[in-house]
Amino acid sequence: MGKTTAAITAVGSYVPEHILTNKMLESMVETNDEWITTRTGIKERRILKEEGQGTSFMAIKAAEDLIRKSNLDTESIDMVLVATATPDQPVAATAAYVASEIGAKNAFAYDLQAACSSFLYGMSTAASYIESGRYKKILLIGADKMSSIIDYTDRATCIIFGDGAGAVLFEGNEEGLGLQDEYLRSDGVGRNFLRIEAGGSILPASEETVKNNQHYVYQDGKTVFKFAVSNMAEVSAKIMERNSLTKDDVTWLVPHQANKRIIDATANRMGVEPEKVMMNIQRYGNTTSATLPLLLADYEKQLKKGDNLVFAAFGGGFTWGSIFLKWAYNS
Repeated sequence: MGKTTAAITAVGSYVPEHILTNKMLESMVETNDEWITTRTGIKERRILKEEGQGTSFMAIKAAEDLIRKSNLDTESIDMVLVATATPDQPVAATAAYVASEIGAKNAFAYDLQAACSSFLYGMSTAASYIESGRYKKILLIGADKMSSIIDYTDRATCIIFGDGAGAVLFEGNEEGLGLQDEYLRSDGVGRNFLRIEAGGSILPASEETVKNNQHYVYQDGKTVFKFAVSNMAEVSAKIMERNSLTKDDVTWLVPHQANKRIIDATANRMGVEPEKVMMNIQRYGNTTSATLPLLLADYEKQLKKGDNLVFAAFGGGFTWGSIFLKWAYNS
């Protein structure tokens, strides 16, 4: 018997119904459609507006979409991972609730947080469990309700982020398909440039922190952009070099949807043509942990067994990396 690799065998997705367009943002902050589109590539984003609904609501919907499409027996799921920067609550794992709600009663579950790299890191985690032979079916969900931590009077952040969720199922593969290689990095200097200042153990919530809007995302846009452009491009080129991949060998680039200019810079460094770059930033904005699985869901019908996919992401912390994966099925 050959080596067992970890392959994605099903995908699912969910985005909220409410659409927040660039035109609508013009009435909220000093900005305009042309300015946003030129600098980010974003035209609209989805917002979960219903009261009492959080990240778990979208995660469950994405999981149910996957379950329905693949006819998955939920009792066969061994593990549920929820990659998220916006859990429903502190302490209580969102993944545990999601697993219970979808009927994965034989699974254990936990959350994984690495900002916009959360899903990428989750792929590494899920694949490692599968390759070890310890577990056979792992449901990995990337979900974020970014609207819950965005200040809609802050032009630097409110134009970028949206809400959404995507899910993938990892299973063992004996054909050499699935995850082939990974190159994951981090640098703690990043916590000064992309963060939520209050609400953690250093600065617990207080009347003063709420008054000072310290519970919203702060981003030093220029610094984050500079780090993201150089590092996403570098790791993507590195993963190609390590696996002797030419630009012709890469079927698809699957990049984190933070900014179209960052995506373009990564593709240019790899030498990959625009038609090979998955992109939906214009419709969803940056959904943080959900961007990569939402791309897979949107492009699933175009994917063919054996396709070479290069994933790349960059997030707060800083966290970043690239994964090389061979697609395992025809839709």
